[in-house]
Amino acid sequence: MASISLPKHSIPLLPTPTHKNSYPQIIPILSRSSHSEIYGLKLSSVPTFPPPSSTTLRTHIFAKVSKGGVPPSFTLKDQDGKNVSLSTFKGKPVVVYFYPADESPGCTKQACAFRDSYEKFKKAGAEVVGISGDDPSSHKSFAKKNKLPFTLLSDEGNKIRNEWGVPSDLFGTLPGRQTYVLDRNGVVQLIYNNQFQPEKHIDETLKLLQSL
Repeated sequence: MASISLPKHSIPLLPTPTHKNSYPQIIPILSRSSHSEIYGLKLSSVPTFPPPSSTTLRTHIFAKVSKGGVPPSFTLKDQDGKNVSLSTFKGKPVVVYFYPADESPGCTKQACAFRDSYEKFKKAGAEVVGISGDDPSSHKSFAKKNKLPFTLLSDEGNKIRNEWGVPSDLFGTLPGRQTYVLDRNGVVQLIYNNQFQPEKHIDETLKLLQSL
């Protein structure tokens, strides 16, 4: 019987396919020195992100304060170093807005939008209070530079932010931008979260205040 010999050519190896769920191993690190719309992003360390899922895409902190509830009280220092308590505003509506940081472009837009509509808030009988983790001297400079007529409070260490359950963005690396409207009895009537359209916080809060 005739035999068949195969050519002695080596079979080329195919490149190992990359798993469809592999992701760039990059994490954004916040830096106030750059000029992005939020803080500015600077690439630094290189940890591995797991594939996204319904859990990893959720906000980093779940809300603790809900509509119809009474939020935890606080006493924080304002831009002049004076202690200000939430109870100070009881008896009138108050807008409490948490923002990432002084001087960042998005936060400056938001603060200036509150400033430009401040007379409308006063007409509605409401106070406006901004809170971030910056110290009082940073708040003082920020308020002076932008001629802000309302109170800025210093939540160094983000204790109040965490107690209120303000959700973070970008896998927990960026402090969230969330606004609360409390009525005259200190009850939450609106919670509004929008990191990337800071001016919309003003529209939504005024709309609610005018209906109280």
